[in-house]
Amino acid sequence: MSEIMELIVPCYNEESCVDLFYEAVRELADGDLKGVVDIRLMFVDDGSSDGTLAALKRIAEKAPEGTVHYISFSRNMGKEAAIYAGLKHSTGDYVAVMDADLQHPPAMLKDMLHALKDEGYDSCGARREDRKGEGAVKRLFSVLYYHVINRMTVVELTPGSTDFRLMKRQMVDAVLKISERERFTKGIFAWVGFNTKWIPYHNVERAAGKSKWSVKGLFHYASSGLIAFARAPLRFAVWFGGFSVFAAFAFAILLLVWEFGGFADVRAVHIVIFLLLLFGGLCVALLGLAGEYLARIMSEVKQRPIYIIRESNLQEEKD
Repeated sequence: MSEIMELIVPCYNEESCVDLFYEAVRELADGDLKGVVDIRLMFVDDGSSDGTLAALKRIAEKAPEGTVHYISFSRNMGKEAAIYAGLKHSTGDYVAVMDADLQHPPAMLKDMLHALKDEGYDSCGARREDRKGEGAVKRLFSVLYYHVINRMTVVELTPGSTDFRLMKRQMVDAVLKISERERFTKGIFAWVGFNTKWIPYHNVERAAGKSKWSVKGLFHYASSGLIAFARAPLRFAVWFGGFSVFAAFAFAILLLVWEFGGFADVRAVHIVIFLLLLFGGLCVALLGLAGEYLARIMSEVKQRPIYIIRESNLQEEKD
């Protein structure tokens, strides 16, 4: 009996891409990977507002029985929830996470599988060598992001790494043990460990449609990863608070020297304004930072489901 490679494919308004993606995967399954593994597809419709779900149903109907499954959320839950849902319902010996827009080339799965089967790796991920087609500002922020998150968190992210990777079942099971609500999949992949090989590739433009990532969405994704795995901001708050107190005392001593030494005419209003700005800004910054962490704690305590399925063709969902 052949081993199964299962592809987890989050979809949000990807009506124009899913058919192209399916054809590319079938070409791979009937070509380079024929007789090596059986390929299964798990599409996760993240509450799309276009015809994505209808397109997935058409694909499932025309595909060989049992090779294409889909899950449709009750609303847009986010890509992280879609990845988690796909992994949770997966059963394959090898499980891949990849986008539906063909920016993650299906042809790379052959080399990824070779790394797992023949080279002994537990996981194989795709790393972008360049960001062709993206703006200079976005590229700059990407470089800065990896530098900051690797300096401030307990995980080490490979610069240019993507969500596209193939994993053995053992690693998938380890990832699923982390059931936190505010998820940052890249960080979770790094945190669970396992031997990972990175395959470089050149950035590929979307097959169709437009990117669903907005500046706001990217900022939220980046900040989620930083807060989810970083203790440094809390430590920074403590050190910054201590430094501010020290600076205040030093400034007070300097004012005394100026006043009694006759070097300058110091007015009380200047001191009051300075201290109000200093400590007022400090308090607001620290409260905001503490609020971010408290919000995450509240989210975990509520124990809300990470996703809600409205419709699926999975047998276990029908029972």
